[in-house]
Amino acid sequence: MMGTPRSWLYRLYDRRIKQEIGPGEQVPRHVGVITDGNRRWAKEFGTTTEHGHRMGADKIIEFLQWCEEIGVEVVTLYVLSKENLARPASEVAALTSIISEMVDRIADRDVVSIQLVGDLRVIPEPLRSQLAAAQQRSAAGDQTAKTMTVNIAVGYGGRQEIVDAVRSWLEEQRAAGAGLKDVIGALSEDVISEHLYTKGQPDPDLIIRTSGEQRLSGFMMWQSAYSEFYFCEVYWPDFRRTDFLRAVRSYGRRNRRYGR
Repeated sequence: MMGTPRSWLYRLYDRRIKQEIGPGEQVPRHVGVITDGNRRWAKEFGTTTEHGHRMGADKIIEFLQWCEEIGVEVVTLYVLSKENLARPASEVAALTSIISEMVDRIADRDVVSIQLVGDLRVIPEPLRSQLAAAQQRSAAGDQTAKTMTVNIAVGYGGRQEIVDAVRSWLEEQRAAGAGLKDVIGALSEDVISEHLYTKGQPDPDLIIRTSGEQRLSGFMMWQSAYSEFYFCEVYWPDFRRTDFLRAVRSYGRRNRRYGR
């Protein structure tokens, strides 16, 4: 079967966009994505919220494959904010189960190393233990085969991340016996960066948000100072490879000035 004319045209268009993406420096090393719109997608199509979240999880698996194809090294997925945990208990239970299953699928990929990003203290059990086990499993095996780091942002809040970074630095200095004057004098942007959840990683080059919302909702507030943003109208379950390649092409055509 050759597929429908529409699907054939999409494949042709995908190929054309991919050819327009230059090599090396034009591909973002680190892509962050706010996977927004699962609930609204479900409502629009007359299905359950749980089904919307499941479709969103399946899309994440596809998305990681697209990133791998063009050589993205780090992907940060904003899948569960601290605010999400305040939703009705039945929805939270379904969502945490779906996230656990999705992360297990990601951990099964030999090329992926998982890192949990967020305040894990607020994550309910058994999800916290399941995510930790998936992270540990992804760290096993041949590390030279790992071509992509996938950050799973769960229980995440950008303000809390900065608070945690400063607290970590202060605790480190207290343990070293440093005086308050020395601590104040040593505090810097680099110090905070070294204590973020994503320490040791490059800041995101490109942040994508779906569903038409044009805000970050606290996502990577510190790291996104010089990121490029791409806002897409479609809900996350409907996000296509074509949309992703458009975002990467748009990124490659921008003149990044880093505040200069």
